Amino acid sequence: MTTFTDKHEWTTHADAFSRVTEFVASITSKNTFVATLRARLQTETGTRLIDWVDRIGCSNPAEFEAVGFTQSNIGAETVWQHPQAMLPTIFETTCDTLTIHVDSVASFLLANGFDSRIEIVGEPRDDVRRACVSTEGGCEFHVIERHGSLAWNPGPTGSRQAINRHKEAMQLRQRDFDSDHEGFQHAQELFKAAANDVGTNRACELFFAGERDYWQSRNRAARIQKMRQDKLGLGWANQDHHTYRSGRAAFPHLIETLELMGFQCRERFYAGADAGWGAQVLEQVDCRIVIFADVDLSPEEIAGDFAHTKLPPQDKPGTVGLWCALHGEAFLQAGMHHLECQFDFDAAREQLAADGVETMSPFTDFDHLRQAFTVGERWQVPENRLTKAVADGFITNEEASRFRTDGVIGSHLEILQRNDGYKGFNKTGISDIILETNPKTAK
Repeated sequence: MTTFTDKHEWTTHADAFSRVTEFVASITSKNTFVATLRARLQTETGTRLIDWVDRIGCSNPAEFEAVGFTQSNIGAETVWQHPQAMLPTIFETTCDTLTIHVDSVASFLLANGFDSRIEIVGEPRDDVRRACVSTEGGCEFHVIERHGSLAWNPGPTGSRQAINRHKEAMQLRQRDFDSDHEGFQHAQELFKAAANDVGTNRACELFFAGERDYWQSRNRAARIQKMRQDKLGLGWANQDHHTYRSGRAAFPHLIETLELMGFQCRERFYAGADAGWGAQVLEQVDCRIVIFADVDLSPEEIAGDFAHTKLPPQDKPGTVGLWCALHGEAFLQAGMHHLECQFDFDAAREQLAADGVETMSPFTDFDHLRQAFTVGERWQVPENRLTKAVADGFITNEEASRFRTDGVIGSHLEILQRNDGYKGFNKTGISDIILETNPKTAK
């Protein structure tokens, strides 16, 4: 396992980003289908074409080395990737090629007026499926779906029957147990069984598809935006990262479970003593899934490897711990705190507002990174959790009464826009928004 610490700092790569956007713009200028799709993405989903791009192909990909791309391999295939930026993969082709990532090629074809005369490379449930949908202007436009593989061509996969069985098991997994430890054990057993049949990467992809389904079932903003994106057959392929809140006792179990799924620890966050929380960022490279795992921390604990250390109980929980006390672990009963996806920041906020979904004030507003939560979905708190929180001294009787009447904010959709290939996060802004979502003070 490769462990990255909080000493790593992501930077912007404006030249590389500009070169990629220029290439995408060139294809858009030659191909009316791509130009129309770009406009529809903007006006109907509040997203940008560049944020869906999976790969670009050209006759001389080595020219991108001048802006920081380096040659590497995906299996036996030679490609060019930027090691420090969030940018598409580049590969060698005979004509300029643009490929976007969607959840389902068949859904994209249906939503955009295509039929079975368009050839889909790969069988249903293969690890990779793709289709070339336009060759206008001397360039090619493809859509691709991925299930734990970064390859261009479909490869060996588990049996389709096994994939279907484990997909359903992940989607319907039991989340409520007598103890959180039992819940994590159950999740690990489900995952191990799936990985044994279909491999670690495919099992990871199936697991997080189920996680998004569960979160979406509990968040109105998510359902509305998913409907908007499905109108174009896109799904959640613009997802940026998944965020889990965890109690201190459960945190090592969360990290252990994620590492079982192929995640590696990346940078850590600690926003200072006043904030009272920290986060471990993890990444599953082959599945392109990033996790932001939040936990209450003291100033002393950031110096150690808090992701792999048993954290002793605190007298009173902070924002993260209180959320878990009221709703349950995000990995278990509560579901994710939020899914963050990539958008045209202003367009998405305006369009969601027109659909009755308001957003909170931005907590990051830089040229290279913009972030805001939708107004939180309020959940009713189970009576047994309220009673225990009062008995433990976490909340007062008056607060419990208010929570019974008003509910407590549970989850959000996060609107994010990245520029210049920036892959990191804003530590100060995240600290501010954590405090704004404290159950005791959130409005």
